[in-house]
Amino acid sequence: MRKPIIAGNWKMNKVIPEAIELVNGFKRALADISEVDIVICPTYMALSEIGDMLTESNIALGAQNIFWEPKGAYTGEISADMLKDAGCEYVIIGHSERRAYFGETNETVNKRLKCALAAGLTPIVCVGERLDEREAEKTFDVVGDHVTNGLAGLSNDEAKKTIIAYEPVWAIGTGRTATPQQAEEVHKFIREELAKIFGKDTADLMRIQYGGSVKPDNIKELISEPDIDGALVGGASLKVDSFSEIVKISAQCSAKQ
Repeated sequence: MRKPIIAGNWKMNKVIPEAIELVNGFKRALADISEVDIVICPTYMALSEIGDMLTESNIALGAQNIFWEPKGAYTGEISADMLKDAGCEYVIIGHSERRAYFGETNETVNKRLKCALAAGLTPIVCVGERLDEREAEKTFDVVGDHVTNGLAGLSNDEAKKTIIAYEPVWAIGTGRTATPQQAEEVHKFIREELAKIFGKDTADLMRIQYGGSVKPDNIKELISEPDIDGALVGGASLKVDSFSEIVKISAQCSAKQ
């Protein structure tokens, strides 16, 4: 059985004192949770401080991006060694906002992914369609392209260490959420695409999260679907109550399976 994973993507929010306060709240609220893997992804500025706070806790640290070169004249970028030095175990790659605002492509996603895996980081690779692409009935074409080309060249062992996050762009930060049936349809498609590339046994072991306006009041229905293995949470991860409730509901659902 795949263990659910709930990851919080803080995006460009929380200065260091605010981040410390939030993490202290998470540690108190989630100390007894073991049925779900918990990850938080603060800004770069807070990584080292938060990494120290999470030592020997049940919450893992993740970053929001990674560059594929180990060092050099790459102003504004951050390397795998820097992330690991700060205590990171996970890294988000190819988020739709990176694609939309900063020119991320399947090719650069693939480079970042291979770099993360080589460094021993667990990548969370984001895939998903825009509203115009869904309305044009291109969802499967777009998502299939992201999966096939973003994960190109991976071995089966590397694939097993990779997490996919399906995030319909039209549902990110908009308050709109794909219905559980819509989300499951795409998650099932992603698993079928993974099976074509890596074989069914490997695909069945890979975790696929849902992301897109995830909240305490919709996580139970989403995570109860057979191919949805957790959530990549945006705005709701910026508050102790909402993120903790998402994690706790997910743990309860996992315990019943």
